[in-house]
Amino acid sequence: MDKNALFNQFVTFTASVHQVTNDLTQNIITDAITPVQYKILEYLKVSQPVTITEISDCHHMSLPNTSRELKKLQEKKFIEKISDKDDRRKYFVRLSEDGEQMMNEAFACIETRFQQLIHDVSDEDLEEIKHALNILQQKVFKLDDRL
Repeated sequence: MDKNALFNQFVTFTASVHQVTNDLTQNIITDAITPVQYKILEYLKVSQPVTITEISDCHHMSLPNTSRELKKLQEKKFIEKISDKDDRRKYFVRLSEDGEQMMNEAFACIETRFQQLIHDVSDEDLEEIKHALNILQQKVFKLDDRL
């Protein structure tokens, strides 16, 4: 196995993922939030509850910038902060009811676009895609074993 060629294929794949993600989420963002705020809400939708540090690390943002964006989202009532029971200085962030509703609507629109992308894909190919995604999730995108 040529691991260098595999790496190059992986880089191409991840770039394609970013492009497709951009295409699927294009114009999903409402006037109520910025693209950065949308990305934070999207992350919360799939990972909540999380700490400010986790949001900051995931989005390559400084803690002050992350805190500022979270404050804006809290003022718009899209997120809630919950104190840690063991350490009152630490708190977690999750979507509020309004935030959940907005993200459910956004994901419904994204799913419609995704369904259009795979409309002509055979059932056999869909099974292969599902299997490939499972392998990538388990072997490459391991949540607990990140560098």
